[in-house]
Amino acid sequence: MWEESLPFRDFKSSWKRRKKRMRIGFMNPQGNFDNKDSYWTAHPDFGGQLVYVKELALALDQLGVDVEIFTRRIEDPEWGEFREKEEIYENSGVKIIRIPFGPKGFLNKEKLWPYLREYAEGVSAYYEGQGRRPDFMTAHYGDGGLSAVYFKELTGVSFSFTAHSLGAQKMDKLKVSKSNEGDMNRIYRFSERIAAERRTMEEASLIFVSTNQERMNQYAHARYKGAVSPEDEKIKVVPPGVNLKIFNTHRENSEEARTQAELHNSLKRDLREDRFGLPIIFISGRLEKKKNHLGLVKAYGENPPLQQRGNLLIALRGVKDPYRGYQTLKDEEKAVMDSLMDGINRMDMKGKVAFVTLESQEQLAAAYRWIGNTGGLLALPSLYEPFGLAVVEAMACGLVVAATKNGGPSEILREKGEAFGFLMNPEDPGDMGKVLEKALGDQKLWQCLRKKGIQRVHQKYTWESTAKGYLKGIKEHLGEKPL
Repeated sequence: MWEESLPFRDFKSSWKRRKKRMRIGFMNPQGNFDNKDSYWTAHPDFGGQLVYVKELALALDQLGVDVEIFTRRIEDPEWGEFREKEEIYENSGVKIIRIPFGPKGFLNKEKLWPYLREYAEGVSAYYEGQGRRPDFMTAHYGDGGLSAVYFKELTGVSFSFTAHSLGAQKMDKLKVSKSNEGDMNRIYRFSERIAAERRTMEEASLIFVSTNQERMNQYAHARYKGAVSPEDEKIKVVPPGVNLKIFNTHRENSEEARTQAELHNSLKRDLREDRFGLPIIFISGRLEKKKNHLGLVKAYGENPPLQQRGNLLIALRGVKDPYRGYQTLKDEEKAVMDSLMDGINRMDMKGKVAFVTLESQEQLAAAYRWIGNTGGLLALPSLYEPFGLAVVEAMACGLVVAATKNGGPSEILREKGEAFGFLMNPEDPGDMGKVLEKALGDQKLWQCLRKKGIQRVHQKYTWESTAKGYLKGIKEHLGEKPL
């Protein structure tokens, strides 16, 4: 229990004396948050969802909302960044509140399910100690959603749900069947996840999705039948934004020179000398099977004209020179890297494929700028992308994008017949190769898409716009005047 808790009767009376500033809590039990963005993209639980939550929270703070992000307190020497109970994001009023629940050590998200009621009770105790309930809660991922259901049972406070990804789609992509369902469930806890998502969909006052495709395809899945209709008015399409302080065409950051040196040294180390100066086909993101790095390597290796037009550059974290070894990678990452190395060797592409180590968002933005200024492009060949924040971030830096047609990128890069980048079939290496060849081969089109991409981000994909979309839905639900 949090210190200085008030009796519940005082807690109730304080709720009647609501302050003018709206107060919103974020339920995000998995991963963690701190001012250094520790482990972001280096661990599956520290991916794009955390970027989304942080940036949305900061944007709401700028709009005059009191914001707390509730996550898990971890008392583990190997995860010392997350030991303190509270932290405040610099230059903001956004608080990170770490609730102790379950065992003290770090737990992967798949192992959090048994402890979520304890987490919700801890959040409730925190607010009780503050003497004031939140006006509204926003829950993220299935575990955050179920936690918000429990919190609503305790306090009566309504909530919104943002899935980021849904378990049914992951089951489809992993080809879960009766023959392997038991093994898959032991690894990914699909039974708990689907049940949690269904209950969250039923109980949520609002559901925020990033694209119409997410609304009509993901929420129409048979596993969610009866929980919510994709036509339900409580589902609101609100695209996420991009941090324009980091991702832009002109603002050099403290990592600019270091990143350019890293890029130069990596290309010099891995490429044949006669290939220096060719445009870069760049892929970043975690080494996961669903990100389809191998599909891109195949597409590149099976298309000699594409190889003549550009080099392939793969971004990594924690490995300096994978051609010399990558023993430090985790099992899934190592398996993906094994397949990449096999493909590179089998198709005789050594000297055409390079690797670079990038450790932060600032370095990634600097890489996007440099590659964009040298006529390259970002390839996002994921089998499915719920939204595709990397697409928007790259476009903001002036980098042309060729992305999967499955998921959010199809709405980012197309609107009313107008193109803002290239779409490709991630399950067809031949199609990917042709799209990438066209992207590098038509400089007039490349320049046009670069300019249009920058404009599109500034017009549609800012976190301020995202925050205003959330507030509009929340205020309408609460019966208040929207922005």
